[in-house]
Amino acid sequence: MTRPRPDTAPALPPVAPEVVAAAVESLTTRLRGRLDAAVAALAATPVGTADDGTYGIQCGVDARVTLTPGPSGTITTPDQARCTCLLSPRCLHRTAVLAAAPVAEAGPPAAGEPAAAPARSADRATATGPAPSTALTSSTGPAPSTARTSSTGPAPSAGQVRAAADLWTAGAAVLAAGVTAVGAVQRAEVLRAAHTARLAGLHRAEEAALDVVRRVRAAHDPDSPRRTGEVVAALRELLLVTHRLRAADPDPELIGGVRHPHRPDRPLRLYGVCREPVVEPGGRGGVVTRLVGDDGRWYALRDVRPGGAGRARRAGTAHVALRSFLSDHERLSRAGLVVTGAVVAPDGSLIAEPGVRATFAAGRPWTDVVPATVPAGPGQAPSPTVCTVEILAADGEGVLVRALTGDTPGPVLRLAPAHRHPALAHTANLRRLGACPGLRVRVLGRVDPERATTLRPLAVGPVSGSGAPTLALPEEWRGRADLGYDRLRDDHFPSGAAPCPPPSLLPGTAARPADPPLRHLRDLVELAVTGGRRAAAEPARTGDRDGRAAALRRGGFATGADLFAALGAVAARRSRDAFGRLAGDDQDHYAAQWLATAVYLAGTEAALGRALWQG
Repeated sequence: MTRPRPDTAPALPPVAPEVVAAAVESLTTRLRGRLDAAVAALAATPVGTADDGTYGIQCGVDARVTLTPGPSGTITTPDQARCTCLLSPRCLHRTAVLAAAPVAEAGPPAAGEPAAAPARSADRATATGPAPSTALTSSTGPAPSTARTSSTGPAPSAGQVRAAADLWTAGAAVLAAGVTAVGAVQRAEVLRAAHTARLAGLHRAEEAALDVVRRVRAAHDPDSPRRTGEVVAALRELLLVTHRLRAADPDPELIGGVRHPHRPDRPLRLYGVCREPVVEPGGRGGVVTRLVGDDGRWYALRDVRPGGAGRARRAGTAHVALRSFLSDHERLSRAGLVVTGAVVAPDGSLIAEPGVRATFAAGRPWTDVVPATVPAGPGQAPSPTVCTVEILAADGEGVLVRALTGDTPGPVLRLAPAHRHPALAHTANLRRLGACPGLRVRVLGRVDPERATTLRPLAVGPVSGSGAPTLALPEEWRGRADLGYDRLRDDHFPSGAAPCPPPSLLPGTAARPADPPLRHLRDLVELAVTGGRRAAAEPARTGDRDGRAAALRRGGFATGADLFAALGAVAARRSRDAFGRLAGDDQDHYAAQWLATAVYLAGTEAALGRALWQG
């Protein structure tokens, strides 16, 4: 019997990219035009589960789609998705359900598929090599890391070059249309090309393509936070890798490899650092408990399920089970853990597989175990860092602070909420901190990859030994407050620090951290991704009346100014025939120009961030 559960409706099972692509390709042109509306209508349709592990979705009076995942929980073959309507399997209902389901992760090659050499983990996700069509030298300092010399290996085969060219074309089409205009049919084309890349053994390109599809889908989800920078990074990775592969670049890093969980050769001694709420597209929510090992590496225990932000709020005190070990996320985040026979996913998540044993151990102050980090390079996920700051003033939802090294004042930074959802405590806690100018706190957070002067805090704690006013947290909090879960109260602050509406900026303090002129270039790169080619052409049409290219040049970013002007000009240049119709599409030229601009931007921003935080 099928049991629909509207309040805690299970998410659809993940679907292999080739299954989605084949379903969309089987539709008639008329049905393809109705696919996006059908996918959107499924958002309000409950998903039922049956005792035999199947999923049921009622798409109409006479149309019910049934999904039967395999042992892995994934739809891997077309016959695992069936519809009761007369047009099945070439029907809109079945295809809409498959298109609405999550995209399955890239896994190991199936029997008969080629296997590529594994990539070196240190540079696995870094965009390397020269960018196309434009030199990546900057007048502001050394060339970005993306321009380093490539290593040499066997040249890609002719089949790999063709697969890369196919995937480049699909990615360039997404860029030209803009994320807001990319529908299910165009996403399916990227998935089809991704599967072709998989068959050719191009695992890094396949993974980049699947990441683009997930980011584009998240951008269409009204409940998902807007993360344009992540879409930009995903498209940059896809286009850069495929551009170099279709040019037969012999760098073995471009081939990549399937990433497998691994078992460390010794027990892991881990220290809890903080809890972080997680809200994901598709109505999923939960918590990630962050831990650090003796070797300074980051590990995580994830607990993310359907339930959205409401579940993310509740999960902070939920039970966590690691085989025979049973505790809760709050206790674990402030204690230690010894794991024997650990299985660690490529992203650092601990997996509860047979043979894993865990026991409690003493914790350590989180400020002692968190390694010093700097902003991540292009394509790399930012790791948390710790710094001491003095509160200056509130700044909207954020807080202006001054970084301190001992008692030496440093640059003015901005603390911005890691999550803005009202069900979580980040914004309220930052508002409370902003009401206490002069307070000194230790902050654990991530440097915003888009703004080196912005830190998104996950936890705060007191500063001891400075003599300056600081937090007084309960003993059971072990010297830290998780900003997504713990609520700061009046008794956590020094006497006389009652909340009051502060001015936007205190007299005599430095102005808020100004965005460098490079921000103008980022705005154009992001506008091109969200609005497509027509939006990117706007500076060329208006003649840059705002003077953004001139501001870049005055700020010392001469190459950035040239790229700003070139991207707008290439976006606006469209050849036409004698009757005024578009005579051809130089989509490749436009995509290459955007890619050169995006690679320059990422490398230069990373260099500026390192200079700020290392200094």
